[in-house]
Amino acid sequence: MATCPECDAEIEVDEFDVDKGDQLSCPECGSNLEVTGLSPLELDLAPDEEDEDVEGDDLDDEGDDDEEEDDEDEGWNE
Repeated sequence: MATCPECDAEIEVDEFDVDKGDQLSCPECGSNLEVTGLSPLELDLAPDEEDEDVEGDDLDDEGDDDEEEDDEDEGWNE
């Protein structure tokens, strides 16, 4: 049994049915939780999907900057 870090509800989870990194939902408050430990079973709030998208967007923006620099370099050769 584990405890929700958001609402302190007891959540019945079989330690043998989950792995570290698995995500669950609290039946009481609906928070998305991530298994952070197995012995003893520990849960923490799962990272928001929006946060992951923002990180991915940053990588795309960096690539765009490189292309702009390449364009500027080409101007010097003319």
